[in-house]
Formats: sequence, C-alpha cells, structure tokens
Amino acid sequence: MAFPSAPNDDDDFRKDGLLASERAGDNAPALSISEISAQLKRTVEDRFGFVRVRGELSGVKRAASGHLYMSLKDEGARLDGVMWRGNAQRLGFMPEDGVEVIATGKLTTYPGRSNYQIVVDRMEIAGEGALLALLAKTKARLEAEGLFSPQRKRALPFLPRVIGVVTSPTGAVIRDILHRLSDRFPSHVVVWPVLVQGQGAAAQVAAAVRGFSDLAPGGPVPRPDVVIVARGGGSIEDLWSFNEEEVVRAIAASTIPVISAVGHETDTTLADFAADLRAPTPTAAAEIAVPVRAELAAQVHDLQARRGRALARLLAHARERLEVRSQRLPTAQALLSPQSQRLDDLSDRLRRALVHRTEIAAGVLARHGGALRPALLTQRLGRERERLVAQRLRPEALLQRIEHARGRVEALDRLRRSLDPEAPLQRGYVLVTDRDGHVVKDRATAAARAALTLKFADGALDVATSDAQPAVVSPTPAPAAARPASRPRGTAESVQPKLL
Repeated sequence: MAFPSAPNDDDDFRKDGLLASERAGDNAPALSISEISAQLKRTVEDRFGFVRVRGELSGVKRAASGHLYMSLKDEGARLDGVMWRGNAQRLGFMPEDGVEVIATGKLTTYPGRSNYQIVVDRMEIAGEGALLALLAKTKARLEAEGLFSPQRKRALPFLPRVIGVVTSPTGAVIRDILHRLSDRFPSHVVVWPVLVQGQGAAAQVAAAVRGFSDLAPGGPVPRPDVVIVARGGGSIEDLWSFNEEEVVRAIAASTIPVISAVGHETDTTLADFAADLRAPTPTAAAEIAVPVRAELAAQVHDLQARRGRALARLLAHARERLEVRSQRLPTAQALLSPQSQRLDDLSDRLRRALVHRTEIAAGVLARHGGALRPALLTQRLGRERERLVAQRLRPEALLQRIEHARGRVEALDRLRRSLDPEAPLQRGYVLVTDRDGHVVKDRATAAARAALTLKFADGALDVATSDAQPAVVSPTPAPAAARPASRPRGTAESVQPKLL
C-alpha cells in the first residue's frame, strides 16, 4: 500500500487551510474569549449605562452575602438582574415573585455565562395596582400561616399601669395620644421613637415591638402592659412600612397585647390584622387603652352608695325577722318552771336520803361499839401475847436442824471425793490422756496416738508410744509445793504406765 509523501515546507499547509496565519494587511486579528468578552462588556455598559426597565419579578433569591438575584420578564423576553447588598438593604418593600416593578440601573455582561444582565440600583413597584397586588399576595400568605387568626387575639388589660407607644416622637400622633390619655386617665407612657415612613422604617418599628417584649418586669425601664403602634394618615406608599412582613411578624409574636392605630379610619394595613385590636385613629387607641377616670370614680361612688343601701335593707329585714321570731319565743319563767320544780324535788329527796344514811351509820356504829370496850381489848391482847410466846424459837430445834444439814453436807463431800478422777493417783494409779486432753481408756486407743501424757500424783510426763515399751519424750515436773519431799524421783525407764 502506498502512502502520500509528506509535505516539504509550511506553504503547502497554509495553502490547504490547515494552519491559521496572518497575512500582510489583515485588519482582523484573532481575539481571545476574554478580550472579546471585555470589549462586549464595555460596549454594552457605554451604550446602556442608565436604563429603566419595567417587568415582572421572577426567581427572586437573596444570597447569604446579602446580594439580591432576580429576573425581569414580560410576555416575550427575560432579563437577568442583580442588586448588590447596599442597595438591597435600602429597598422599601420585600421583593417577591410576580410583583411588577420598575428597575433602574445599567446593563452589563457576565462573561462567566456569556449573557447580559442589569445591575439594579433602585427598584420601585410599578403603579398602585401592582402595590395592591403585592399587598393582597402578602396578606394571603401570612393569613395562611395563622398570623391573623382570631383565636390568637388577646384581651387588653382593663387598667394598664404602663403604656408603650411605638411612633415618631416629633409628629402630632404622640401629642394626640398623650393629650387623650391625660384627659381620660393619666398613665405612665413609655415612647419608643421610630421612623414611620421611608427607608428603614419597617425595621425600626419591628425592633421597637420586639424590644418592648424583651423588657424584664421590674427593670430600669418599666415593661408596658399594652403597646400602641401608631401613625397618622397617608397614602398607601406612606403606610407601606406597616405592610412589611417583618413588622407583621413582630406584632404577631409580641408577648404584650398590641393595639394598631395606623392611618385614619379608612386606612387598613397588615399590622391591623396581626394586632390584638385595631383602633380607627391614634386618638381612639388612647381611648381604648384606658377607661375614663371620672367615670370610674363615679361608678365606684355609686357602688359604695348601693352597698350602703343594700346593707341598710339587709339590717332592716334582719331586725324585722328578729322581732317577729322573738315574739314567738316562750318566756323565761315558762322555760325554767319545769327545771325549778325538778330542783325542788331533788332537793327534798337529797335531804331525806342524808337523814336515812345517817340513821344507818348510827346503827352500825352502835353494833360495833360494844366490841371496842377497854376490857375486851385487854383480854384479846393477852391471848395474842400467849400465842406469840408459844411460837417463840427453841435452841434445841435449831441445833437439831443444823446437825441434820451438816450430815447432808458431809455425805455430799464424801461422794465428791469418791468421784474425783485424780483421787486414785494418790494410790499409785496414772491418768493417761492424749495431747487434746481426752482420757485414753484402752490399749488400742493408746497405740493409735503418737504421744501421750501420763499424769501422776506429783506431776505429768509426756511420752511417745510404740508397739514395744514406751519411750520418754519430755518429763514435766510437778510444782514444788505439790511434790512430796520424801518420795524419790524415778527415771523414765522405770515408769510402767497403767491404763485406766
């Protein structure tokens, strides 16, 4: 098989179009991807350095860095957008999918994905209709979470000691509230100054509501019993801070009952639905928070008068009942006459009983008095003396009893001596025991013991036994006092044990 020959120079490759080359006079040099992306970025930013775009938000996402990413779309196209953290924090509303806005910024490209996007500097809701649509959408979402449920509403205290007010410290609202509270019932008011309109107003209002809830009872700043969130009237844009989700959630999570008094009677915000009670105006909120002091004083006075009249009527009725019942009671003489008659009867019976008992005792004394004459007593004393002399102890009887007892003792002593196991030792017998002190009575038992103890009258002797004649192990001399002086000491070989 034949292969084509290799080219001999570079011109042949260039002619075939295999290698790129730049010819003389060529005004289109090859650019890198980064170079073309940079040129495109400059072109787009120069041409569209300031644009205002109207569209519907889609895919809104807030990154952990605080930057806001989104897309703006209409019926036929979609434009990616980004809003850096500094501008996103100054937004006057919460961006959500489906909200129609007008975004102001500049177009730029993102070389990493080869697309273009808008860098938003400012974002506004496109018209009141879009604003109302956002409001309705936010309301439906929060209502689905149960933040507006009537079951979570709390009753206001009847007479709060401390009232917290969240509002602007320079507006007419705080003056109206303080004036109305002073007229109705002077109370301790704690004002938390906040912005009620514009950038940052929602965050300040939410922080104030949470701050009142975080106050500890008995602290340096008194904890309110009720909180009034108030603002004067205005357009929907002016009141929009009180439609922010942050404010609504702070009011719903408050541990203190909240009265919402935002705008005039016809104005309604989401804060009104989350609060425990809505007041049509800030002045009405002050009227709702406290009762009228003069009316309370008059009511207390009326109650005191009614109590006095009720007590008077009660006493009068009790007096009448007492008089009627006292008339039906029997007299003291009627109550005591039976007992008086019984007392007279018992007194007469007692007198007769005493006389009778005295007569019986006199008869008994008369019967026994004869036996107590001196002559009879002397005669009885003589008889008893004779009996005593007859019973006197005689020496012969005592000596006889002593001799009888001595005979019994001597007989017992003879029996003791006859039963003494060591008595035969005096007659030449030996007492054989083993090392445990048991008496050996026969030869078989003695042969089974390795050593025996032979006890004589004058001492003991330890011996070792065998089938032959026993051998001496070690003699144990008797005490000197017990050893007879005239008896000769025998040797070990001359001892012939006798088994007992």
